[in-house]
Amino acid sequence: MTDTPLLRSWFDILDGTEPDRVLGMITEDFQLSIFFATSEGSAEFSGDREALVGYLAQREKSTLVHHILQGAHVGDSELVLGETRRRGEFEASFNASALLDESGERIRRLLICRTPKLRFTD
Repeated sequence: MTDTPLLRSWFDILDGTEPDRVLGMITEDFQLSIFFATSEGSAEFSGDREALVGYLAQREKSTLVHHILQGAHVGDSELVLGETRRRGEFEASFNASALLDESGERIRRLLICRTPKLRFTD
């Protein structure tokens, strides 16, 4: 596993009391796709900054905690595999891929997929 400082910060902020702070971590040309599956169905949030704002608005604050299990930093990209937990109990697995800007300090592209149907830990 290699360090993934930007995605680690992203999920730390997202799990906190002020998740909107992630808006300061994106570039002007930011694009995302978040595929979010639950046992009841799925939803996809895709687009630019406004899509991220919409995603943040519907999200439960300080309820789910992201735990990164593995990560890699390759060139201008960070990739992580993890799981979300609710009150310490497994809820879903996720992976995230981020394309960083030239400074390595902001995210240009973000792909996140989440499902409760597959688990990478025992």
